[in-house]
Amino acid sequence: MRRLIKLCFVSLVTIKSFAQNYKATSGCKEIYEMEAERHARRILPKAPMAVSNYDVIYHRCYWEIDPAIHYIKGSIRTHFKPLVASLNQLEFDVSVALTVDSVKYHTTSVTFTHTAGNILSVSLPQSIPISTLDSVTVFYKGAPPNTGFGSFIKSSHGGTPVIWTLSEPYGAKDWWPCKQNLSDKIDSIDIIVKTPSAYRAGSNGKLISEAVVGSDKYYFWKSRYPIATYLVAIAVTNYAYYSHYVPLQNGSLEVLNYVYPENLSAAQAQTQDIVNIIKLYDSLTIDYPFASEKYGHAQFGWGGGMEHQTMSFMGGFNYSLLAHECAHQWFGDHVTCGSWEDIWLNEGFATYFEGLTVQRYFPANWMSWKWSTKTSIVSQPGGSVLCDDTSSVNRIFDGRLTYGKGAYLLHMLRWQLGDVNFFTGIKNYLNDPQLKNGFARTPALKAHLEVASGQNLTTFFNQWYYNQGYPTYQIGWSQTAGTVYFTINQTQSHPSVSFFKMPVPIKLTGALKDTLIVLNHTYSGQSFTVPVSFQVTSVAFDPDLWLIAGNNTVISLNELKSDGPSLNLYPVPAGDVIYVKGSEGYVRAENAVMYDGLCRKVNEWVLPDLSKGFATNLLPKGVYTLVLTIDGNSVSMKFIKD
Repeated sequence: MRRLIKLCFVSLVTIKSFAQNYKATSGCKEIYEMEAERHARRILPKAPMAVSNYDVIYHRCYWEIDPAIHYIKGSIRTHFKPLVASLNQLEFDVSVALTVDSVKYHTTSVTFTHTAGNILSVSLPQSIPISTLDSVTVFYKGAPPNTGFGSFIKSSHGGTPVIWTLSEPYGAKDWWPCKQNLSDKIDSIDIIVKTPSAYRAGSNGKLISEAVVGSDKYYFWKSRYPIATYLVAIAVTNYAYYSHYVPLQNGSLEVLNYVYPENLSAAQAQTQDIVNIIKLYDSLTIDYPFASEKYGHAQFGWGGGMEHQTMSFMGGFNYSLLAHECAHQWFGDHVTCGSWEDIWLNEGFATYFEGLTVQRYFPANWMSWKWSTKTSIVSQPGGSVLCDDTSSVNRIFDGRLTYGKGAYLLHMLRWQLGDVNFFTGIKNYLNDPQLKNGFARTPALKAHLEVASGQNLTTFFNQWYYNQGYPTYQIGWSQTAGTVYFTINQTQSHPSVSFFKMPVPIKLTGALKDTLIVLNHTYSGQSFTVPVSFQVTSVAFDPDLWLIAGNNTVISLNELKSDGPSLNLYPVPAGDVIYVKGSEGYVRAENAVMYDGLCRKVNEWVLPDLSKGFATNLLPKGVYTLVLTIDGNSVSMKFIKD
């Protein structure tokens, strides 16, 4: 693994050898619109789930698949250990659309019930003590239900049939008896697919063997890494196949590609980009998590992609999709969200790391990637990154919130913590013995980032993860000699957050030089004074797009022109009353208007007596401007109220 110190230079290096395959897109929007649109077709009620009172140690999955027929036949042998003192019944999630022929405990048939709630209850012939390894085998068959977005789909390409699966989030039970939850990974799995010999079967893990028996072919895939149930997958058609190899510090990684024969040439030209993508992820985080098996792609007929462990199923091979699905091998597969509430730990990370490939390899497109992602986020006023309705697939895969805002939450953490602390925290999160090859919730990520940075991130996560909306900044500035004065006000798009406490980056530009300053904005209306050695001609808020913020304004108080008499205000800073002084001996003005730092009128006087001054005792701290009209001419004067 490359040393972490190199991360601070990520935006400075450009690799041109494969840049021709990248096309500027609207950031992550292209991916999450495809995926979310498909998922949006299915909104599910809360459904019963199998009781999780046992630990799945191993599955041996045997499936007979003919892609010309919407049908599956097979058996699932499950090795398990009870988590309770005495276990006499096992439950599996499996659709009632499938027929369970029999269940065997070793070689003995046992009784079972298969209810309308899609629960298969298996009665064991004897009670199994806690932590004792044992097994049962379920034999079943049937036409899996069409859930609307692809848990088990028969389709075609170029006149050839194809069958593929996609179980996320609730579809695994549609096509195989399993324990469908986010608390127990399968420790290891063997997958055997029997199919007519004209076809190939792609799946998780490493291809151990393929054998022709009569008119059929058997494919044996083996994985010895823990895997979440929804990541188990098969795809069967007349695939063409080829491999790329990624040179990594600890050896060479095979990337195995299964593609439709009619798309072979085009795919070969695109998938080579995966080599540098994996090298980048490997350097930013930890070694590729499934290095002893493979990474790969299997083409399927879905808009977008699905990050099945060690073999992503791909609707196409454009650069952004390659980068997004590959990132899931670290974020979603190696460490998996422990609840669909925390789906951003999968999709937000994959979206942001796709963005990091743009920053690294295509820096000219980095600003547009950030801009389009942020524009989508602020297009609506509400919504949290936390998924508040896990019964709705549409909400789980909300493109604006789960993908876009989740990614930008990470981007803002990187800004607040700095590159070294941010990537160190992520590396430690992925290496945590309690999380790696397992499940994580958002507080676990927060804890690792806090340890790495020494910062308390409770306020940050309350604002940006649990609650809703975003801030809008109004910045007023002026300059006197070597000092620039700022007043920063903030409004919020949603009432769940009363104030977003964030460091605010501001760029000051002069004729010959510029500088970037960071103001620690802790309350609305806060004023700042900044010494500057040059005449500032313009001020830009967040020029590098680190923050989620929309409809921001920057107003220069220097733009208020004076064409009247020469006057000044005293005392400076202002007390409870501010007075006008000058040599002209004026006693009364026709009009006086006082503006705050954002040029908002705070008071107005008609025919004021200048000798009595102007009350400022009720004004909050900040920079103000008093505009007097005398003899038809105006004069503007700035002052500070401490």
